[in-house]
Order: sequence, then structure tokens, then C-alpha cells
Amino acid sequence: MKFLQSLIVQSRYAVRVGSLNRVSGLRFFAVSTEEYAKRNYANNVSEYNTVLGSLTSKRRTFLLRDVYEDMMLDGVKPSRDTFHSLVAGTMKAARMQDAFFFVDQMKTMGLLPDVTLYNFLISTCGKCKNSNKAIQILEEMKRMEVKPNVQTYICLLNACAADGRIDRVYTIVRDMIAAGLGLNKFCYAGLIVAHKNKTPLVDDFSAKVIEFVEKSKMWSSDETNSANAENVMMGVSDEELYNLPTADYIHRRGGFLNRPFTAYHTAFHAAADLKLVELTNTLLDMLNKDGKTPDVFIMMQVVRCYCHAGEIDLALQTFENYINEGRVIAAELFVTLAEGAMAGYTEKGMQIAQDILVRMNERNFFVNSRLGSELLLVAAGEKTGGYTTANYIWDMMQVRKINALFPAVEAYYQGLKDREIPEDDPRLLMVSNAYKRMNTRSGNRQF
Repeated sequence: MKFLQSLIVQSRYAVRVGSLNRVSGLRFFAVSTEEYAKRNYANNVSEYNTVLGSLTSKRRTFLLRDVYEDMMLDGVKPSRDTFHSLVAGTMKAARMQDAFFFVDQMKTMGLLPDVTLYNFLISTCGKCKNSNKAIQILEEMKRMEVKPNVQTYICLLNACAADGRIDRVYTIVRDMIAAGLGLNKFCYAGLIVAHKNKTPLVDDFSAKVIEFVEKSKMWSSDETNSANAENVMMGVSDEELYNLPTADYIHRRGGFLNRPFTAYHTAFHAAADLKLVELTNTLLDMLNKDGKTPDVFIMMQVVRCYCHAGEIDLALQTFENYINEGRVIAAELFVTLAEGAMAGYTEKGMQIAQDILVRMNERNFFVNSRLGSELLLVAAGEKTGGYTTANYIWDMMQVRKINALFPAVEAYYQGLKDREIPEDDPRLLMVSNAYKRMNTRSGNRQF
């Protein structure tokens, strides 16, 4: 772990001195051999690959290119596994420019991309909603005589779905069927996403969603099994590879997700995004008729749909029923209800949000920096009222020593400034200091 700690120290130093050196490519080497050895965090390709894997698992993918440049400076030749780690990491962070940079570097070194690497590139295009580039990658695969596999087609289908290109999605479906490949749950999830993202929304959207969910039930694990041992070893789940709504959740809470419910997860998520209460209720009835119980992710989408549709009482009752049933509970469910209740910043909604957060805190649920920051960012948007919910979230994070992200701190600071609070108020001073410190560190200086 010593070289990882050195990496973190080095990245912090790079932030302090600014980004000009990185942009211009300048490096300073006025250090002794002993000092260099002390600072160095990797000495061979194996150690560098370990560093890359650690950064990706910790979602510090913005440092991948720095590590690669250090490899070049150290004269360490990257292996095929190195480039797989680099492209997989950039895929997770949707850094398309970096992904293509690494592939170009790979080609320069005489290493040709394989089907797995091409799949990562297509997935990255999907995350960036660039289906045109995804199609170009498939054409390149054909020119390079790299045979697409099942994952390639599903990645391409979901990349086009993210762009709302229903025409292209159905073309891919026809190609898969012609090739003797059955559609699996990820394909039906992609079809749901494609119809949701199409502009304007199709008139029979709800009927289409129900149709795709029903068809997904006929899928079996023997058909179109997309599992890949290499992806599993690299920590790339199918949900993340295909850019499904559950990708981020399964990374954090995989144990609380019923994997066979993929089509249901996507359907409930789409209904919540579009505030379709009737579709949500229909999907719940379908689950009930199948003798299935909604998992935490589905309940989050149900609560989110009701809240965004203005049915806060129904959302609260659904939440209470779920809690009283003694089922698996996650902090995200509390956060979803609190965030949804704050929509519109009504007096009733803000009070419900605060009560839910109090209950969550009493249960000693852990809220990480991202979840806490999302809550604070929403609560900070309250223009009237006592600002008690935002204050409670800030205090809760401070007690647990959880640092809020800069956008949330900035919004909270501005919200406090807009209120009649004395300049020497302890809370205002604390938030002001945190804001100025983070603003300077991130280079977001105001002129």
C-alpha cells in the first residue's frame, strides 16, 4: 500500500501546483536518485497494473493518464493487460477522449485491440450518447477482422438506445436474430431505454414497456449468456458494460439487487423519470402476479416516481409499508424519499424530508460523500423557510466527518449568504472557510 499512498500524495501535490505543467507536458527532475526511489510508487509493469486497478476500483480514474505518462517516463512498456485496465477505467468514468487515446497508443506499440477492448470502446460511446462513433467502431472491427461477439451487439444496442435511436436499435435486433442470437434481458432493457430516450416520446410507451418486460421473462440463462471471465476479473459488471440504470447502484450495493429483475429495474426507472404513476402501479401488479417481491432498487424507483408526480403521501405510505414488512433496507431508500419530498420545497415536503433523515440517522445508516452531497445540493435550493433541512444535512455530515463535494458546499454557502445571518455566525464562518478552501484548491477562483 506504500506506493498507493505515494500516488495520492503526488496527485495532491499536482493539484496544489496547478495543471499548467500537466497540460504543457513539462516535468521537473531535479531530484537525487535516492529521492526519486523514495517517491516512486511502481517499478515494473506488474506494479503499475496494480496501481491502475486500484485507481479504477476507487473511481479515481482521472489519474489513469498520469500513471500512464509515468510509465512512459520510467521506460516501462505497457502490456495488453495494461491497456485493458486503462480503457476499462476510462469506460467507467465515460472519458471517451482518454479511451481513444489509450487505444491509439496501443496501436502505436504494435498491439491490436481485441474484441473485449472494442466492446469497452462501444460502451464508452454509449455512456457519452455518441451512437455514431459506436457504429464506426463496429465497422473498424470488421475491417480489422475482429469478430464481434454477443457482448459487442448488446453494447452497440444499448449505445444506440442511450442516444434514443430506435431505428438503429431495431436494426441491431434484426441482425442478432438473423445470426441466431436470442434476445436476453439486457436487450429488452436496452429496448426500454431506447423508447424512453426517443424524442418525442412514443404514444404507446407504457404498452411497449409492458411488452418488453413480459418478453424478458421468457429469457433463460442458456440463451445469449454475455458473461465474460475477463470482465469479471476487472470488476466490470454487465450492467456497467451495457450502461443500464442499475450500473452505479450495483457497484455500491450489489448484494441488495435481484439480478434477474433487469428488465423490471429499467422499466421502473423509466417510469420514475417520466413520472408515470399508472405504469409504475401496473408494473407492481405484474410483479405481484408473478409472485415476486420488489427489491430495494425497485422500491427506490417507486418512491421516486410518486414524489416527482406530486404524490408525496403515497410515497411516504409506500415507504412505511416496506419498512414495516421487515425487508432489506438501504440508506439509498431513505435518501430517495428525502430528496423526492424536497421537490417544490413545500413546507410539508421539507418537514417530511427532515423527519426521514432523522430516522435514517437514528438507524446509524452510513451516507457517503456522494449521497450526502446530493442531498445537500437539493436542500440548499430552498429559497424560503428556515433552511433547517439543509442545516441538518450539513451537521450530520460534519459529525460523521464526511466531506461534501464542492458543488454542494457552494450551493449551501450561497444559500446561507442569501439569508439574514450575521457575518460572525459560527455556521456561516465554517461553511465560508470550507468553500474558500475548496474553491482555491479546485482552481475555481472567482475574479
